[in-house]
Amino acid sequence: MGISTVIIAPHIDDEILGCASILNSSTFICYLGVEDRSYVSAEERKFELKNASLKKGFSYDVYGCSVNNYTVPQIIPIIESTINKYQPSSVFIPNYSYNQDHKTVYDAAMVALRHHDQNYFVKKVFVYEQPHDFLWLVEHFNPNFFIPLNIQDKIETYKIYASQVRNHRSPETIISMAKLRGAQANIEYAEAFQCIRFVSDGSERLN
Repeated sequence: MGISTVIIAPHIDDEILGCASILNSSTFICYLGVEDRSYVSAEERKFELKNASLKKGFSYDVYGCSVNNYTVPQIIPIIESTINKYQPSSVFIPNYSYNQDHKTVYDAAMVALRHHDQNYFVKKVFVYEQPHDFLWLVEHFNPNFFIPLNIQDKIETYKIYASQVRNHRSPETIISMAKLRGAQANIEYAEAFQCIRFVSDGSERLN
């Protein structure tokens, strides 16, 4: 199966926090960077990522952008080259938030996904949310696209990133978010997205 979905992730673990429902062998994740922290090394983060990818089947690249120092001009060509390489039907980008890396990646992605005669045109573009967006919303997020979620699988995969399981994005918070988004979609659990472009290929039925 080829790649049909690309997720642009500022950091390792953003994909499971916001896009667990679409992680499979047809998903490619572009991680912009990873850093050493006092409590965990970059190599440990990459090891956690490898285990998560083995569980879910997605493929990925980790780029060398300096975390907390991302710039739009630096990131645009990375996103453009990823899109041109895989030519996905859908791209998921992070919400514009108080997190400076997420904000920069959102801005860069909006440039990379523009109409352009030399870049591949992605027909479906969605914004995904994170627990920090939900708890401290800086920019308006209007969820209008929902995907059913296996919440147990999401939590199990999230726990593979043991170094990143924190109080402000605890399993309990993630479950509560999924329950609320599910209620909005009239299902038990869901992840919510904001659709910013959807060009039908004619196969989708509206009735």
